[in-house]
Amino acid sequence: MTGIEELLLSRIRDVPDHPEPGVTFKDITPLLADPAAFTALTDALAEISIRSGATKIVGLEARGFILGAPVAVRAGLGFIPVRKAGKLPGATLGQTYDLEYGSAEIEVHAEDLSADDRVMVVDDVLATGGTAEASLQLIRRAGARVAGVAVLMELGFLGGRARLEPALDGAPLEALLKV
Repeated sequence: MTGIEELLLSRIRDVPDHPEPGVTFKDITPLLADPAAFTALTDALAEISIRSGATKIVGLEARGFILGAPVAVRAGLGFIPVRKAGKLPGATLGQTYDLEYGSAEIEVHAEDLSADDRVMVVDDVLATGGTAEASLQLIRRAGARVAGVAVLMELGFLGGRARLEPALDGAPLEALLKV
């Protein structure tokens, strides 16, 4: 295990039985409260984004905003929020995706991405991969190219990587931690 992995893991708190019995929630708020850990995380995700040739960072609501915005600033790139449906004003593109029970929709401003953009998706956790997969479809529908997906942690037992790989179409998926 590397020094950054140890630092990040030491600042993630397990919360048992949240949001329901049997689930262990990975709480990143202690990591965000620690300036050294938050800086190390931001630097690592910015390095991945720069290495991928990204021109924009997409942050997925809501914790992807917290991580993606400083990554964009550190990497010298633009930041684009992908939000739940109905939250963005003006013209948007939407993408519906399936949840365990039902469906959800995410949106992006139509004019924020162009054919010249290579987009890195940043989020805190890759779980089942549904939101990330929908974001890749949305990026391509907006005419941009996918540079990759970068996350703080991947919950491998939920199978998100396998679900996401076809949608990545060869673009990298990088997780700083695998749990």
